[in-house]
Amino acid sequence: MVLCATGLAQFGGAGYIHAKAWLAGALLDRAWEQRLNGAGPAETRPWPWADTAPLARLQVPRLDIDRIVLAGASGRTLAFGAAHLDGTAEPGARGNSVITGHRDTHFAFLQHLGAGDILRLQAADGGWQSYRITGSEVFDARTARLDAAADRNVMTLVTCYPFDAVVPNGPLRYAVFAERVAPTAASP
Repeated sequence: MVLCATGLAQFGGAGYIHAKAWLAGALLDRAWEQRLNGAGPAETRPWPWADTAPLARLQVPRLDIDRIVLAGASGRTLAFGAAHLDGTAEPGARGNSVITGHRDTHFAFLQHLGAGDILRLQAADGGWQSYRITGSEVFDARTARLDAAADRNVMTLVTCYPFDAVVPNGPLRYAVFAERVAPTAASP
């Protein structure tokens, strides 16, 4: 009887976590739609106590990936999605826009990207931009510095490394570099 109760409690806890993740995703999608309809960051917080708001939408068509990018890469924000690193260029703007996410959830797909893959980024004004991946690199976060790339429009996606690490919070990071490509007639 005790084993059954313990099993039910564990199953219920796992169900609660999945339900909470689904609800957070639905609230983020709703907040992004509000942002696309002209609401500002203060009005588009996904829940009343949130300290973040949607800033952009990132897609990887080849992998069927679609992520809302949140403002500010704090630990609380990263629990809910990919996040823009403060102090870097705004997503879609000239310069290096750095977007980060957890290696075991929202950015696990980074390990499947390669040079030439296309990323799509939607800004709050609804416009889309395409980026082509130019390469990737593993670096030590304690000593590395990312290029500001003030004269170009680039995006760097960053997550912890290695992807299958058992011990969290190691110093290694995995970065994927992408450069904006000119729109074509077939681009949205």
